[in-house]
Amino acid sequence: MRDFEVELLRQGYKPSTVAKKKKLFADLNDWLQVHELSAGDLSFQLVDRFLFDRRSAGYSRHKTHETLRPILDYLCRLKITPPLEAPVSPNPASAILDRYRIFLTAERSLAMVTAARYIDCLRPFLSQRVLEGGLDLRNLKSADVTAFVVARCPQLNAGVAKLTVTALRSFLGFLHLDGVTERSLVHAAPKVLRRRLAGLPKGLEPDQVRRLLAACDVDTAVGCRDLAILTLLVRFGLRRGEVARLRLDDIDWRAGTISVHGKGNCYEQVPLPPDVGYRVAEYLQHGRPTHAKERTVFVRHLAPHHALSTTRVSTIVADVARRAGLGRVHAHRLRHTAATELLRAGASLPEIGQLLRHRRTATTAIYAKVDRDNLRLIARPWPEGAL
Repeated sequence: MRDFEVELLRQGYKPSTVAKKKKLFADLNDWLQVHELSAGDLSFQLVDRFLFDRRSAGYSRHKTHETLRPILDYLCRLKITPPLEAPVSPNPASAILDRYRIFLTAERSLAMVTAARYIDCLRPFLSQRVLEGGLDLRNLKSADVTAFVVARCPQLNAGVAKLTVTALRSFLGFLHLDGVTERSLVHAAPKVLRRRLAGLPKGLEPDQVRRLLAACDVDTAVGCRDLAILTLLVRFGLRRGEVARLRLDDIDWRAGTISVHGKGNCYEQVPLPPDVGYRVAEYLQHGRPTHAKERTVFVRHLAPHHALSTTRVSTIVADVARRAGLGRVHAHRLRHTAATELLRAGASLPEIGQLLRHRRTATTAIYAKVDRDNLRLIARPWPEGAL
């Protein structure tokens, strides 16, 4: 038990939390002895039984798999118990999706996250092809594909609808190459109408940015971390995933540069402004846990101190914006804010595209609609008597 205590303290758990985990460990050990079992007998189903007995005994806390995770991980590292995984219910679509995932990553060189998004978009389509005998794809017809798109896409926003059709066409091509369908049904998926540059980037106003940053309590470790994240998003226009993937080795303090791991395995080095570097340095010196397990810059404040997920970066932005009274603000909106601030400062569209690391100038062109002063110069006067 002493070794377990030392391990938890090394991971950054507070002494009070360690005491609770030790008590839970002792309860688990007593339960195993009562049932004439050993730690080596533990399985996912057995842990379920233990937790069920705790809930039945009236315990109001420490009754989930998550609370047992440090104990189970410790036993697994000692090779006392095997890795415990939740039983996977048989899914008729699993086999074909596994082959499709390998096709996307190995043959098409797509990133794992992109392949996962494609597969998520395909699940509703495949769920309609499940019959009593399994997954029916050999009898797939063009009308089935078209009917799915027509019924499904109006329920989605334009971006997700377009991604759904893209994933579906890719999958239909794979089915033909894999010999599942006799002919390609790629063209059976109709296009999704989405006018380019139809929207308007919604950045925050300067006063709103000040309120957002001021909502972070720099006297706390969490506030110090959140302010560094928000500063990177607002000043650099980083994507949330780029912030989550940022590593200590990516910052060259002597040269004053930062390396960004962008979309499509793109790797670029950009200058590190003093104000951004100051906020990141403040977090690293006074806010980042000393027991952090990984070399990512931003980690969980609570033990175990793993890297922040992309979703967590988004929720940090949303939580701070809510405290600042700004309502619902997404992380990507801060990217628009960085671009519009540059535009107000007189930066050209190519310069903005360079900061945002756009591959095509057409992607940056949408910010021309925000430059109202220049738009007024080319706007034609309203003809008199037109109404």
